[in-house]
Amino acid sequence: MNLLLKSATILDPKSDFHNKTLDILIEKGFITKIASRIANSHNYKSISLPNLHVSQGWFDSSVSLGEPGYEERETLANGLDTAAKSGFTTVAVNPNTNPITSTNADVSLLKAKSKDHAINLLPIGALTKASNGERLTELFDMQNAGAVAFGDYQVPLANANLLKIALQYASNFDGLVCSFPLDMNVAKNGVMHEYITSTTIGLNGIPSMAEEMQIARDLSLLEYTEGKLHIPTISTKGSVDLIRQAKKKKLNVTCSVAIHNLIYTDQNLMTFNTNFKVLPPLRTAIDAEALIEGLKDGTIDMVTSDHNPLNIELKKTEFDHAEYGSIGLESAFGALNSIVSTKAAIKYLTRGKERFKLKDVPISIGNKVNMTLFDPDIKYIFEEDSISSKSKNTIFKAQPLKGKAYGIINNNKLILN
Repeated sequence: MNLLLKSATILDPKSDFHNKTLDILIEKGFITKIASRIANSHNYKSISLPNLHVSQGWFDSSVSLGEPGYEERETLANGLDTAAKSGFTTVAVNPNTNPITSTNADVSLLKAKSKDHAINLLPIGALTKASNGERLTELFDMQNAGAVAFGDYQVPLANANLLKIALQYASNFDGLVCSFPLDMNVAKNGVMHEYITSTTIGLNGIPSMAEEMQIARDLSLLEYTEGKLHIPTISTKGSVDLIRQAKKKKLNVTCSVAIHNLIYTDQNLMTFNTNFKVLPPLRTAIDAEALIEGLKDGTIDMVTSDHNPLNIELKKTEFDHAEYGSIGLESAFGALNSIVSTKAAIKYLTRGKERFKLKDVPISIGNKVNMTLFDPDIKYIFEEDSISSKSKNTIFKAQPLKGKAYGIINNNKLILN
């Protein structure tokens, strides 16, 4: 693939061309020249887009794609195209499929089906068989097939001893264990954050301590085992404080936050709109502020869209019975870029790759291209025509966003909206 990008503003602190607006020549998937003006002497495909900015390819650590088993929600082909059009060059895919991704063959299937795509698909294998929290899967076997981490998507592990064994075992081959932070004995049948709003509107609440108690337990186990732990989608101020202290103790822990938990609060549930029913639940403004501060100081390692497509009938029902989840790939950049600076948004969308065994690929001459193309300044209302996913369950419906991806260049392929 040969391309010439015209007048692209480069946002990449690891590149010598950071903050400069230049032409970029790409030949056979590698950057061969970056200069103020490059003549298209070979008549390559030329890309000139309004307010074009480029950065290292974005990464999402929590994406659900349905297939196999839930193709009516999303297929791998369309889901990967959606991720690419949303600016992501790499996605870690959750094991909430049918069958659940829990064997070497399951991981190999995902890798085989995605191998020719512009997107790098990183399978996350289930930590326990059928994600039921009772018996560990063949972790080492899945890692050999290409799994980058092991966790049961949005299913907390109640058995502390099993998590201890998983951390100890995985440490033998540098495996990353993920533990969803929720104590179901405390959460019980809660469906939103437990606070004034839940009392006002009469819905059962999930207290902050349901998350924080689980994190405190998991960090204690991590310290004992000296393992390697990732805590996905934290949501409370107390959780940020616990992980901040753990990092000061040099524990090998990382965590992520869902973008919608940075923006919305429990007050958005006053209208009983089930698109706002997510897990972990939307918390208070104090929690959202603490999460943003945790991103800024590095306590929180990465942001995620926590993209979770669901059939319409799973959302168009009474709030108590609606499923948790929102799609988020298409809105991720526009939402994040609306609350932090563009440079910060790019930083958070490219941070944390190394935890999932990825290397940074700076925008530099001689490097293979792994690049996102975007306009950081365009403002628009996020409506259904902005959605490429098969499912339309978005928390950001009718919301004003700022910034939109044009697409990506990766694996010697170009995908544009």
